[in-house]
Amino acid sequence: MSQTLNQDKGRSLEKVIARRIRTKRLEHNWTLDQLAKTTGLSKGYLSQIENDDKTPTLGTLTKIAFGLGLDAVSLITGEEPKPKQKKFCLVRARDRQPITHTGAAPDSVYESFSFNKSNRVMDSYIVTVSKEFSPKPLMHEGQEMAFVLEGTSEFYYDGKTYIVTAGDAMYFDSDRPHMTRSVGPKQAKVLVIFCNPLQ
Repeated sequence: MSQTLNQDKGRSLEKVIARRIRTKRLEHNWTLDQLAKTTGLSKGYLSQIENDDKTPTLGTLTKIAFGLGLDAVSLITGEEPKPKQKKFCLVRARDRQPITHTGAAPDSVYESFSFNKSNRVMDSYIVTVSKEFSPKPLMHEGQEMAFVLEGTSEFYYDGKTYIVTAGDAMYFDSDRPHMTRSVGPKQAKVLVIFCNPLQ
């Protein structure tokens, strides 16, 4: 039952994000061709995202947001970013911003703590890892570093699986299929730092 509710919530959010992308593009008076040129994504793929026929990964949303002059958190939540600090950003533990990752497994929680930094070249999250794999592996441009803070998880990367525990770290090209799930008695927590080459 809860999985169905999470899936319904995810589908609803995907539709909202699709509308938000189109709205922001039209606010720029851009065609899909112009957004494609800015993001490096194809016009056809962007059209499928706007029509809610394709679910973008977090990496793709970051690219689209960057192309539109936004950050991924603002695009996902619809909240206007707070005034940005140019050189230094401090986010207290209580102020981390939870976001819903449209391609993630049910009950995964992504907490952003880089959302207030302007001109950033990476996005960082504390991820509470679901006990289930995502519906399909994630693939997007860029690189990721993942450091297991607590718990145990099974990490799938490009056809191989690895069991990782607190203190283990992984660094990888994120254009290969990857996903993770918690396998211990409680959900694992992982620090994930994502770098998009277009940022």
